[in-house]
Formats: sequence, structure tokens, C-alpha cells
Amino acid sequence: MEARTSIIAISGKSGCGNSTVSRLLADRLHRRLVNFTFHTMAEEMNIPFEKLLELASADTSFDRLLDERQVAMAHEADCVVGSRLAIWLIRDAELKVYLHASSEVRAERIRKREGGAPADVLAFTKKRDGLDRERYLSIYGIDNDRFDFADLVINTERMNPERIVDAIEAAVGGGEKSSNPLPCSEYHGN
Repeated sequence: MEARTSIIAISGKSGCGNSTVSRLLADRLHRRLVNFTFHTMAEEMNIPFEKLLELASADTSFDRLLDERQVAMAHEADCVVGSRLAIWLIRDAELKVYLHASSEVRAERIRKREGGAPADVLAFTKKRDGLDRERYLSIYGIDNDRFDFADLVINTERMNPERIVDAIEAAVGGGEKSSNPLPCSEYHGN
């Protein structure tokens, strides 16, 4: 009988620390980081990222393709998957973690990372949250404001990424190492 792949799924809205925490956890546990995004798809299709977003806004098959590929990659070997919908789409994940922070805190983190006027970044963050929620409901019937089924919900507002990883590692079982140790690297497929 084939061993089941061990997957840790981490989700959260933009600016919650999802990418940072997923990368740090994958490194600590010696697991792959699966990170297949629209940026990756645009590169594969040899089109600008903005063009892919335009196409995807009119055709949900791009979202479905991206999500199907990410789920398939997650099942190839033990890994950490960090994506907005990982805890909903990877139903057999060993651990489902939702990272939460207020829109104000997330907007400030995004502003520090990408620049911009605070009020503008906050308005954009709130608008993006609404558009993402509408899209996920339309495509999958997923309400990403409902994460009460997650195994672990962490408010990231007052914790640094290392403390968040400590909490997740404890929930995994004291940091049990993957049966397929690999150096942490973002995995985009082939």
C-alpha cells in the first residue's frame, strides 16, 4: 500500500503572512513549498501577468486550471502549500491552518512591501478582499470568510513569523520531519 502524502495547507488573505510563514515552515520541516500562482501560469503561457488576469476575469477556467494543478502538485510529495484556497481545496491535508489579520494590519504590511499611500492601499485591500470572495463563491461556492473548520486559526497581528511557525510546528506534532526531506524551494511543477 502506498504511503499517503503529508500536506500542510496554509491559507489567508493578502498581507496576512501566508507566503512568509509557508516558506519558513517548509524550510524548518524540510518539505517542498508548493506555490503555483497566476504569475507562474503567465510565465508558462509566455504572456504578461496582467494579460492573464484580464483573461481570467472573463473565463473561470484559468482559476480552475491553476487550482487543479496546485492540488495535483501537493499530492506528489510531502509539502507545505500556501495559497488563498489551500485549506478548502486540499481536503485531505494533514493540517489546515488559517492565518488571520485585520484589513488595516494587512494593508499596512502590503504598503510596506509594495509602497503607496496608506488610505489607497487600505481601500485597494478591502476591494480585493470583496472581489476575491465573490470570485471564490461564484466558482467554487467557497466563502473565504468562513474558516471555522480549519484545524488551527492564528491571528498574525501581534506575532512574528517565527512564532507563528512555532505554533504550526507544535500542531504538526512537535516538528516531525517529512519522510521525503528536500531543501525548501518553491515548487512550480515540471
